[in-house]
Order: sequence, then C-alpha cells, then structure tokens
Amino acid sequence: MQQKKPFKQPPKKFQPRGIKILHEDWDLLVIDKSAGMLSVSNEEGVESAQSLLNDYVKKGNSKSKNRVFVIHPLEKEVSGILVFAKTEAAKDFLMDKWNDFKKQFVAVVNGVMETEKGVVTSYLTENSIHKVYSVSDPAEGVFARTGYQLLKAAENFSLVEVNPMTGRKSQMRVHLSDEGHPVAGDKKYGTKGGLKRLCLHALSVDLMHPFSKEPLHIEAPMPGYFNAVLSRSN
Repeated sequence: MQQKKPFKQPPKKFQPRGIKILHEDWDLLVIDKSAGMLSVSNEEGVESAQSLLNDYVKKGNSKSKNRVFVIHPLEKEVSGILVFAKTEAAKDFLMDKWNDFKKQFVAVVNGVMETEKGVVTSYLTENSIHKVYSVSDPAEGVFARTGYQLLKAAENFSLVEVNPMTGRKSQMRVHLSDEGHPVAGDKKYGTKGGLKRLCLHALSVDLMHPFSKEPLHIEAPMPGYFNAVLSRSN
C-alpha cells in the first residue's frame, strides 16, 4: 500500500472554537460534539460542526476546495463522537461500512430499569411535526433495533449503555421511551424535568480506517453532568 507522509495538524490559530478534536489524519476528522450544536447546516450562514470544520480544513484560504463530509450526523441535542471524512473516497468507504461498525452510546434515563439488558425492535415512522414513533405494521415504517444494558441504578435514574443496531432517526430516544424509561431531559419523547440538556452521549466507535484498513477505536468521555443527574434525589 502506498504510504502517506505524516499528518501535521494545522496551527492553533485555525483550530475550530468550541470543538474538541479526538482524531485527525489525512482521511478522517473525529470530534466530540457538544450538546446543542448542529452536526450539519441546512441553511447558509447557520453555524454547525460541519461549517466550523470546513473553515478549519481550509486553513484560512477562502479559495481552498478542502471540505469535510459527515458520515452519520448526531441530533442537535446529543453530544459525543461525530465522524467526518476529508475525502470523497473516505466518505464513500465509511458510509458503505457504517452499519458494520460498533457504536456505543451512554444515556441517563428516567426511573430504574426493570431488566438489566434487552433489545427493542419496532418499525419507525414520522409525523407531520417531525416526531418519530413506533408502529407494528412493517408497511408503515422502517425497521429499527436497539440494544441496551444497565450500568448503574440510582434513586430516580438509571445509567445505561445503548447500542443502536440500525441507524434510524431518533431510534434510541424512541425505543427507550417505549420501554417506559425515556432519556432524562428529553422534552420531545419524555419530560424535560428541569434538566438543562438531553442525557444521551455517543461514547465510542470502532471502525476500519478508510485508507490503511486498520481497526480504529475512538472514545469521547461521558459528560460529568450525567453523574450529577444520577445523584439527584428529585
């Protein structure tokens, strides 16, 4: 395989503000996205992780054709690992293999889980106000499968590992709500309950590097706020 010269990260003056870079090389750019930040912009001029990273890879050259491609966006309210490709070839490879890669999320959910582990399956559809919900008829929705495992039970909340086995919009939030334990702070599929954010975080990803084909494991530490929520007594 042809070798690439060692990658050197751009000077600090070009570093994107408010974004923590977890891994970067010639083909990949992986960040820890904060809750409340858009993954991609649907309108020109609206700031997102992608727009900030596009500026970053241009290194101050407005005429540069460098850009990044999001592989699988996170919802605005969700924090954690967000993977971008820096080339068309890397994008095509990662998108083709994405469902084969292991993605691990962690969530604080309302209440104490009755079972330590389980798998939720349903068909998901979306209504006119963009709210996703489960249906039993396969003709009405797309199949979604989510695994979960209890990590820690507290008085009013549980910390769970969540493994999306399919990549459907909002599937983890919907499936946990279907189980009677919506994600803490989820005002769309549960109740906000006075919390300042949605407690769902993309913790790690195991993927194959698009150029070297070597395995790559990347982690984004769980926000400390999750432990603060677990310790709440009301």
